[in-house]
This record gives sequence, C-alpha cells and structure tokens, in this order.
Amino acid sequence: MPPCRCTARAGLPGYDAGMRWPPLLICMKLFAVPLGAAGAADGWLIDDRRSGAATSTLGPDWRFFTDGVMGGVSSGAMTVETVAGRGALCLRGQVRLDNNGGFVQMALELPDPPPPGDWRGVEIDVLGNGRRYGVHLRNAGMWLPWQSWRAPFQAAPAWQRVQLPFTAFEPYRTSGKLVAQELRRIGIVAIGEAFEAEVCVARLALYR
Repeated sequence: MPPCRCTARAGLPGYDAGMRWPPLLICMKLFAVPLGAAGAADGWLIDDRRSGAATSTLGPDWRFFTDGVMGGVSSGAMTVETVAGRGALCLRGQVRLDNNGGFVQMALELPDPPPPGDWRGVEIDVLGNGRRYGVHLRNAGMWLPWQSWRAPFQAAPAWQRVQLPFTAFEPYRTSGKLVAQELRRIGIVAIGEAFEAEVCVARLALYR
C-alpha cells in the first residue's frame, strides 16, 4: 500500500466488547465487484468522502474507538486522507489482545434509518494491507454495547468494491433477524487477533 498523507485526524473513546470473529468465514472473491459496477447508482449512499473531513455524506461524524475503556491496550487513529487518488477515511492501529482487549474501530451512527427498499447488503470501496477486517452492524433494538451483526472481509492493497449481503452477517450476543430498515450504526473494525491494522474506505452504501 502506498504511503498516505494525513490531512485531518479525529478520535473519541468508545466501547465495543467481543473480541473474536464469528465462525463464518467469507472469501472476498465471492463478493468483490468492479468499481462502478451494479450497485453504484441503485443504492442508499451513506458516505462517499465528499466532505473531506470526518463528516459523512449523511451528516454525522465518524468516530474512533479502541478497547481502552474496558482495560485493553490496543491503540490507533482514524485519519482523513487521499489514498491512491481517492478521498478516504483510514483506520490504523496496533490490535493487541492483552487484558482481554482486541479491537480498534471507526463507526458511524446513522441519523435516520435506511429508506424503504429491497436492500440486499452493505457495499464498500476499500483498500488495505491484505488483512481481514469486519463490518459490524447495530440496530435500534440493541442496547448492550457488545451486541452486533458481523461479517468479515479482506482489504486488498488496491481499491476494490466489496459487497457483503445481509445473509452473510452473523449475530454476536444477540438474536432475531437483521432488518435493513432497523439499522442505526455501522462500524469498520480490526478485531480478534494481534496485528497491525491499516484499512481505508472511500465509499459506503447499501445496495439492492
């Protein structure tokens, strides 16, 4: 991955427990589609990085979280950058498993639920260091901080559009059904193993 120049930095403490991946493993090749392919126009855009800051296209700011509030020692930062010609929000850090920790995360609270529609899943334009990361979803009915629906993806060292169907998301310490219109929060997470995290997102949307 080419070096990136930081133009802005944002970070706030937070809390998201649960240190292990769900048993489902997904090969990114099954869900990778060419940039600009189906889903680009017929979707619900959450962020395309047009703000040039931590602010999403929908309005709220992205926030940075680590396991520090629960005694973990993982560290990192969320930065706004231009990466390989595209505006991006990047998550970098050292994920450590000490003291039952094990994650760094950037997350976005949705100002409103998705509009009615036959939404099939989450679509992200992503670039990284070849490691595995996760998309964590929370809905309005979740009140415990560790509850989420989770799906892993691999961040290749070149921009790629990855589609994660809702059927690929596994419940973590929750039950029920994942319903698109009930989504309230989306997180991009490095979790569950000790490693150097580096993942950048240029676009995030729901696709039909």
